[in-house]
Formats: sequence, C-alpha cells, structure tokens
Amino acid sequence: MIRFNIPPYVGKEEEYMKKAIESHKICGDGQFTKMCNEWIEEHTGTEKALLTTSGTQALEMAALLADIQPGDEVILPSYTFVSTANAFVLRGARLVFVDIRPDTMNIDEKLIEDAITDKTKAIVPVHYAGVGCEMDTIMDIAKRHNLIVVEDAAQGVNAYYKGRALGSIGDYGCFSFHETKNYSMGEGGAILINNEKQVEDAEIIREKGTDRSRFFRGQVDKYTWVSIGSSFLPSDINAAYLMAQLEMAEEINENRLASWNRYNEGLADLAKDGVIELPYIPEGCQHNAHMFYIKTKDMEERKKLIAFLKEREIAAVFHYIPLHSAPAGLKYGRFHGEDRYTTKESERLLRLPMYYNLEESDQEKVMDAIHAFYRG
Repeated sequence: MIRFNIPPYVGKEEEYMKKAIESHKICGDGQFTKMCNEWIEEHTGTEKALLTTSGTQALEMAALLADIQPGDEVILPSYTFVSTANAFVLRGARLVFVDIRPDTMNIDEKLIEDAITDKTKAIVPVHYAGVGCEMDTIMDIAKRHNLIVVEDAAQGVNAYYKGRALGSIGDYGCFSFHETKNYSMGEGGAILINNEKQVEDAEIIREKGTDRSRFFRGQVDKYTWVSIGSSFLPSDINAAYLMAQLEMAEEINENRLASWNRYNEGLADLAKDGVIELPYIPEGCQHNAHMFYIKTKDMEERKKLIAFLKEREIAAVFHYIPLHSAPAGLKYGRFHGEDRYTTKESERLLRLPMYYNLEESDQEKVMDAIHAFYRG
C-alpha cells in the first residue's frame, strides 16, 4: 500500500526527546521550545516566534492579539481548513468569504477590497500548498483600510513570497507542525508576531494571561494575572521531536521538492493533452512542496480515479468542502460576490501521496496508474 502521508522522521528525535526528559523540564518553554522559537525567528526574520500546541491555537492567539470583537468582520477564502474560520468565530466575528483564484487556489486578491465594510477588522490570506498569496496587493489594501493581516501559513513553513518568508509579511503569521506537515511535532504550531510592540502581549496571552515571562526575565518581582489568555504552550518533548527536523530543514525541503518535480515532469504529458491540470507556481513564489495535486475534469471523474487508485493500493485524497456551504459557514458567515471557482475547483482537486523520503519507485507506480486510468 502506498500511503498518502508518512510523518517526517530524521533519526535524532528520540535522542532529543530523551534529553528533554533528562533535563526534568518537559513542560512548555524548555530548552527545545526555545531552540525552535529561535530557529523560526532566524529563518523567517520575524520579530518573535512562539511555539503553540497547534496551528489552530496559533490562529486563536492571533485573533486575541488582533482584538477581534463580536460583530467584527473577517475576510477569508472559503477554500480552507475549519481552523481558519473557527479562530475568529470564537471571538464573535462574522466571516466574509470571497472567491479563490483557480490557478493557485489562494484567495483572489482582486476581490478583497469590494468585500470591505465599516465592520471589517482583518484579512486572513491562506497560503494554500505553501504557495504564497499575492501579498503585495493584500498588504496595500490592508494599509489603506487600516486592517489587520493574519497569514494562515499552516502549509507554508520554509516557503517564500518575493524573498520573504510566508508568515512574516502580515501582522501575524501562523504555522502548523501537525504530522501531515513538512516538519512535524505530532500536534503543534507557532505564531509569528511581526510587531515588536505586541511581543509582550503575545507572551501574556500564551501564559494564561499572566506576566510569567517577564518574571522569569527578572523584569518584575512576582507574576500575576494581568489579562485574558490560555495555555498555548506545547510540551518540550514535542518541541524536541520538532527540533531534530528543523536542523535538517533544507535536506527535507530538497527531498520533497525532488518528489514534487518528479510528479510535475512525469504527468506533464497528460496536462499538455488537457486531460488533467497541474499546480501553478506564480513568479516570485518559492514553494515548499507541501503537496502535489492534480485537477480532474469534474467530481465524478475524481471519484472514479480515487477508486481506480485504491484498487491498486494507492491512497489519494481530496479535502476542504468549501466552508461557505457547510452548516457552520452558513450560520457564521456569508459569501461575498459570485462563487465562480471555489466550489468548482474544490470538486476537481486530488492530492497524491507526498512525504519526506517518498520512494521514487512508489511515485512511478502512482504515475503509471494515473496514466493507465486516462490512457486506457
């Protein structure tokens, strides 16, 4: 069976986890947590990075830092994971969904401005598949309308837009280190704070609303409850697992890119014949090979292809039922403008097996099966 995903593993994970255990400091903000934070800061150029227990909680922290209030409106794509929406709904916001670009599956930057009202508080671009949204346009819109930008870069670790790390461009960036991501700690994430003035606020929120971080730095003689917050800190054991992979981030990245390129070249003939569509990478975007997908003619063809691959013991999946058509999406938001591409493109997209150290022979089997399906 060719699995859809195998979590990344480089070999030093147990050694680092053992060190964390032996340090007798396995709760949040141990040595490995700090090492991961520093790695992210160094490689993204962000003002401050803080590990969280998930990408979801990174988004929830961003919503708190952005001071989202009941009645505020947040603009986002409908083609995204539920966490992108939930983080703001939890603060009482109304969701305003706009259509996506069919080439990248990212939010259509040209449709954002028309969706802005006097209640709009934030724009949440989602960097689908580690391919950057058109951030220059989005940041310009945000600046002119005095809006906050929260980058959902859950899939965008080690990917770039015009030389800038995804997650480091908006006011806040949110990473995920779930087991399906390029670098993993099982469950985990990180928030990137790009405004120096909000670093202390972020530390307070992450430490259950206390100024504990200031206390440990010797800035106050005792720590106390000063604001709202929650426990967003992951165990240092999880951080130790992640740090082993971050040390080999470039090797993992190059390995995944090689697999991505192999798919892209091996299926190019089908794309040339107009049978399928392949991913598009805009100029100025440096992706991270988070996923490789193809687009079939329609949902019915995709269903048949999935069954065909399953018969040959190949796991291929689709995801993201558009949020605006889901029960909660209808309850908590609205779609602004016409749904020209969100639903149609979501019904065509199929993700192929993609992970670190994917065997070349397994990729050949996947591509042979896809050719067999289309060539008869």
